[in-house]
Amino acid sequence: MDQPKDLTEKRKTEHIRISLHEDVEGKNITTGLENFRFIPNALPELSFEDVELSASFLRKPMKTPFLISSMTGGTETAFKINQNLAEAAQERGWAIGLGSMRAAVEKKELAHTFQIRKFAPDIPVIANIGAVQLNYEYGLEECKRAVEIAEADAIVLHLNTLQEVFQPEGDTDFSHLLSKIEKLIVNMPVPVGVKEVGMGIDKHSAERLISAGVHFIDVAGAGGTSWVQVESYRSEDDERKKAAEAFLDWGLPTSESIEGVRGVSKVIPVIASGGLKNGVDAAKTLALGADLAGFGRSLLQSAVKKDAEALILQMERIEFELRAAMFGIGVSDINELKTTKRLVKNNKGFSL
Repeated sequence: MDQPKDLTEKRKTEHIRISLHEDVEGKNITTGLENFRFIPNALPELSFEDVELSASFLRKPMKTPFLISSMTGGTETAFKINQNLAEAAQERGWAIGLGSMRAAVEKKELAHTFQIRKFAPDIPVIANIGAVQLNYEYGLEECKRAVEIAEADAIVLHLNTLQEVFQPEGDTDFSHLLSKIEKLIVNMPVPVGVKEVGMGIDKHSAERLISAGVHFIDVAGAGGTSWVQVESYRSEDDERKKAAEAFLDWGLPTSESIEGVRGVSKVIPVIASGGLKNGVDAAKTLALGADLAGFGRSLLQSAVKKDAEALILQMERIEFELRAAMFGIGVSDINELKTTKRLVKNNKGFSL
C-alpha cells in the first residue's frame, strides 16, 4: 500500500511517545530467562580484573558482546536519540542497529536522522528495512540506499507480521518473501540478516532463513515490548483495540527462540534481544548460544536525555553485571561463557 511520506514520519513520532509513556510490554509471557540460573563457582581461580568482554561480530572486533537494538529514526527527535545512542555505543564498544529506514529511503530530508557513522566510526552499524517492503516496490536499490545512508556494515530485514496487521496503515502482504530475501542476499554488498520485532524466530522459520543464506539472525523474542500493543495505542478503532488484548501473551520467549535457532545451526551468528533488562540476562543468553545480547526499549529513557551521559552510565552498569556474572561462575572470557555448563534450568539440579 502506498502511504504519504509524512505518514511514516508521524508514525515514528507516535512510536517514540508510546514506547516512553505507555505500558506496552506483553502480559503473561516472559523472556523465559527466569527459568535458568547459574551454578555459582565458589573457587573461580580467577581475578575479577582479568574478566574480558571482547567479542566480534561479522568479523569486526568489538569491546563487548552487546548491541543497541533497532529503535528509531526518521524525525528530529529520533535523530537526537540516535546521536546519543551512537555516541554511547562508540564510547562503550557496542554495536548499534538502526530503526526502520523506510523514512530515509523515501524522504531525502530525513536521511540525516540515520547518519550516525560520524558519531560511531569504529563499531558495527546495522541498517534496517522491513522485509515486507520487498512486496511493496522495494528491492536491491532501496536496500543498498539504506546501507549507503547509514554507512552500515550490514543490513537487517525485520519481520513484523502482527505489527503490520494491527498498524492502522500496515502492509500485510507477506507472501513469497523468502525467495525475494534469498535473491537480495546474493546481490547485496554487505551481509544480510533477519530479525523479528518482539515475537521471536521459531525453529522452522530459522531453518528456512538459514537455507536461504541469511548471514545472521536476531531472534527478538517475546518478553519485552509488544508491537501489537504499541499499535493498539495508535488505533482509533475500538474493536481493533479490543482485539489487541487477545495477543497480550503472543510470541515465542527469547530463551526458547535462541535454543530453536541453535538447534538448526551451531555456527550462524545469533543476536539475542527481546526483553533483556540487565547483564545477568545477557550472560544467560550468551550461555544459551547467542553471540551478541541486544538491549532496546530499556535504554530509551536514558537515550532521550540532552546528552549521552546517562546512557553511558546505564551501559557501564550492564557491562559490570555481565562481568560480575562471569566472575561468579569462573569464566574469564565470552568464549568460555558460551561453552559453560554452569547454566541450568531451575527444575534441574546443581550437580556438575
